[in-house]
Amino acid sequence: MIRGDVYVVTGATGNIGQRLVEKLLAAKLKVRAIARPSDRLKALASKGAQAFPATLDDAGSITHGFTGAKAVFTMIPPNYKSENFRGYQNTISQVLSASITGAGIDYVVNLSSVGAQNSEKMGPVNGLFDHERRFNQLNGVNVLHLRPTYFMENHMGAGEMVRKMGIYGSPLKPDVAIPMIATQDIAHEAAERLKALDFKGKSVKELLGPREYTMTEITKIIGQVFEKPELKYVQFAYDEAEKAMQGMGLSKDLSALYIQMLKGFNDGLFKPTEPRSAKNTTATPFEQFAQVLTTVPVKTGKTSKRSATAGAKRR
Repeated sequence: MIRGDVYVVTGATGNIGQRLVEKLLAAKLKVRAIARPSDRLKALASKGAQAFPATLDDAGSITHGFTGAKAVFTMIPPNYKSENFRGYQNTISQVLSASITGAGIDYVVNLSSVGAQNSEKMGPVNGLFDHERRFNQLNGVNVLHLRPTYFMENHMGAGEMVRKMGIYGSPLKPDVAIPMIATQDIAHEAAERLKALDFKGKSVKELLGPREYTMTEITKIIGQVFEKPELKYVQFAYDEAEKAMQGMGLSKDLSALYIQMLKGFNDGLFKPTEPRSAKNTTATPFEQFAQVLTTVPVKTGKTSKRSATAGAKRR
């Protein structure tokens, strides 16, 4: 198989993928961006990427998109309507695995999650347990699984809730400390590993953000950003949050999985496999990230308890 000099990024128009494409282009590397057709994909093409419109359930297209690549970044994008989310994850995983083999790829940086070492009680992360195991069976392929923690982007609905309801809330307990990470830092790590290709065999790297935060701390920071120093945090009931998710269009199955994941955080199940260190600590503090929350447009009409879906935008 002839290896080229192009780096392939799946999910190229998402929070992580778009930033990754831009970072690789900034390093003067050739990038093939795979994503559904959209204006975002066109924008990446205008910046110099090779746009490759495709869906990740199309094995023929994805194998073609991977062919000739020096390395590939893989991820499973969310499907909010799926009534069998773990089955959906496994379908995409199978396509990606077959395409890596079919295209003769040597290096893969794969997006996974903290908790993916566990097969149950992790909500949507359970499917990433299956996904990692499948990739670990690829012969002759060097695979690095990046396992980031809870995304700071899960708080993007804060502005709507603060402005319309005067509170901030989610099903997370107010006093449980959780490591949180900005997706720009995940993209940075993926870019560095793709540029260096300094991993061999099958390996894992956890990314734990700058530190742990409680929702009480998060709410205080959000209150400062919105000039509401008295902003209060409210813990929503699990059943109330699950109904809110379904009302926003998430499937019954996925809503239940997100609630299971949030319970897992509350119950201390989402534990990294190693202690915090310079190696797994990333740069962006929530105090810096929170500035972007004021730029999110507030929807007109009746608000929903949007933050009840915390964790629903993990990619």
